[in-house]
Amino acid sequence: MTKEPDGRDLNASLKLLWGDRARPQRGRPPTLSLGRIVAAAVEVADELSLTQGLDALSMRCIATHLGVGTMSLYRYVPGKSELLDLMLDHVIEVPETDPDDGRGWREILTEEAHHHWKLCMDHPWYPYVDQSRPLLGPNSMRGLDRLFSLLRPTGLDDRTLMMMIGVQSDYVDGLARSHLNELRAERRTGVSSEEFWEAQGPTLVDAMNSGRFPTMAALSESTFDFTHEQLFEFGLSRLHDGFAAFIEGGAHPD
Repeated sequence: MTKEPDGRDLNASLKLLWGDRARPQRGRPPTLSLGRIVAAAVEVADELSLTQGLDALSMRCIATHLGVGTMSLYRYVPGKSELLDLMLDHVIEVPETDPDDGRGWREILTEEAHHHWKLCMDHPWYPYVDQSRPLLGPNSMRGLDRLFSLLRPTGLDDRTLMMMIGVQSDYVDGLARSHLNELRAERRTGVSSEEFWEAQGPTLVDAMNSGRFPTMAALSESTFDFTHEQLFEFGLSRLHDGFAAFIEGGAHPD
């Protein structure tokens, strides 16, 4: 048995991800299945993620959602850590795209980034799961296989492509967490971002008029007038500009 420090049983997760989903022999509630448990866990996590956060997700609240006893869940999955592995793979949807559509790497990665962003917005717990040592399930593998099938015709070597995919994925996850943290603060406090900054207005005006922050006082009124979606598009374009400069320079990653 191979276990991570957080108690995740890697062997159990891999068996469940790749099809070892045999039904318990005894004591199984007739309407319960691993598929129903995973789907219910996703529903509960979606509901909790913008209020209490992923830490509030428990086997007990999933069981309550299903209307069964908590211990019945453990007949199908060892615990929350392994269930999260199944949830991550469950929510991944792989688009159907012709590998020979003639697009360049930038168009392909842009589509992938938008797809990833939507996944994070649809399932606000997704970017908070620790994926430093991810387990690739069937959907994850299918998505990566598709992405490489689209990118390899560009002529870039596989290692470079994998690093580009990884850097972009980290960028999307990071900005998604920032945006979701703001949404969570609004849900938790009942105070919108606009109301939050309006409340600070008089104090900030006094600070700007004090002469202590001359550069800040001279900033244009539109300096902070952008949405997270606009920030996402701006950052993604600049990230791809960097990739382009690297590729056009004929350099190779160390």
